[in-house]
Amino acid sequence: MNGTLAPWACDPRRSRGRRIAQPPAPPRNEHQRDRDRIVHSTAFRRLVYKTQVFINHEGDLFRTRLTHSLEVAQLGRSVARALRLNEDLVEAIALAHDLGHTPFGHAGQDALHECMREHGGFEHNLQSLRVVDRLEVRYPAFDGLNLTFETREGVLKHCSRRNAERLAATDPGGPARRFLDGTQPSLEAQVVNLADEMAYHAHDIDDGVRSGLLTMDQLDEVPLFVHWREQVLAEHPALRGQPGRRLLFETLRRMLSAQIAELVRHTAAAVARHAPADVDELRRLPALAGFGEPLREQTTQLRRFLFAALYRHPQVVQTTALGRQVVAELFDAYRAAPREMPEDFAGADDLPRAVADYIAGMTDRFALREHHRLTGRRLFDGA
Repeated sequence: MNGTLAPWACDPRRSRGRRIAQPPAPPRNEHQRDRDRIVHSTAFRRLVYKTQVFINHEGDLFRTRLTHSLEVAQLGRSVARALRLNEDLVEAIALAHDLGHTPFGHAGQDALHECMREHGGFEHNLQSLRVVDRLEVRYPAFDGLNLTFETREGVLKHCSRRNAERLAATDPGGPARRFLDGTQPSLEAQVVNLADEMAYHAHDIDDGVRSGLLTMDQLDEVPLFVHWREQVLAEHPALRGQPGRRLLFETLRRMLSAQIAELVRHTAAAVARHAPADVDELRRLPALAGFGEPLREQTTQLRRFLFAALYRHPQVVQTTALGRQVVAELFDAYRAAPREMPEDFAGADDLPRAVADYIAGMTDRFALREHHRLTGRRLFDGA
C-alpha cells in the first residue's frame, strides 16, 4: 500500500506516533495495528446493542451503531482507494468514530449533556476520544488503546474551544490543537466524516421504510432519491408497484454509488487545485473533501426530509423521550448511590464524570436492566 499512497495521504511510516512509544509490530503497519485494537476493544463490541435510530429490541434487522460503523468503513475505504489515501487509517477512524455514543442514540447524549451541564458537559465525539485514550482497560503499561495521532485526530470530529483548550493543556500536540489553530484534519478523516453522513442517510431511509414510519410515496419529496428510483424503474419497469424491497435496495445502491463517485471527483479536483506537498500542508488548507454544489444541495434536502419525517416522527420522539428519561434517572441514582456502580467508577475522584463514563458505556438493554433494578419500573414494552 505505501508505494501507491498519494503524497498528501497519511503514510504509516511517517506517523506522528503514539502517546506512549511502542516498538513496531510487523507485518502490520501502525494504522492496521490501530484498527485491530479497536476491533478487539470492549467498547466496539458494545456497539452491537446501541441504538442508531430504532431501539435494539424493536427489531433484529435495524441498524445499530456497530453495523453503521461497518458501513461507514466500507464506504470510506472505497473512496480512499480511488484517491490513493490510507485505507487502513480510514477504516480505523470509521470503526472508532462512534465508540463514545451513549445508549439510546442522540437522545442519550442529550440527556447526559443536561445532567453534566454543571460538570463540563458531555459530547459523544469527545467521549470517543476518552474511550480510546483512557477508558479501555486492556494493557498493563497504559490506559486506553494508545492509538496513533492520526487515528485519534479522526476520532475527534467536533470539539468546543473550551474543551480543546482543556485537552491541549495536557496534550499540547494532540488532536485538539487544530480546533485552536483553525487547521483541518487529514484527508482520511475528512473522507470518514462524509462517509458517515452518506451511510446514515441511506440506511435510515432503509430502516424507516422497514419500520413503516416512512413510505415510498413520502420519498417523492427527496429529489436525490427520486432521480435514482426513476432510473431503476426505467430499466426495470416490472418493479413498479411490486411488493418487496428490490426497488428500494437498488435505488439506495445507485444513490450511494453516485455519491461516492462525486466525492472522489470533487475531492480529487480540489486537491489538484491546491497541490499540497504533504499531509501537513494539506492540514493548513481549507477542507478539500466534499461534493459539488448540486449534490451538496440534494444531500441537504435529504437531511431535512429525514429530520422532519423520521427523526421527529411521533413514534421515534416517544421512544427517544423514554431513552432520555432512563439516562437521566440512572445518572441521579448512581450519584446518590455510587456503590451501585463497579468499584473503578464508584471510587473515582470526579464522581459526575465517572457516572457519565459508566452510563455512556452501556448498551441499550443493559441500561434498561439497570434502570429496572434501581427504580423497579420498566419504561419500554418488550424490553
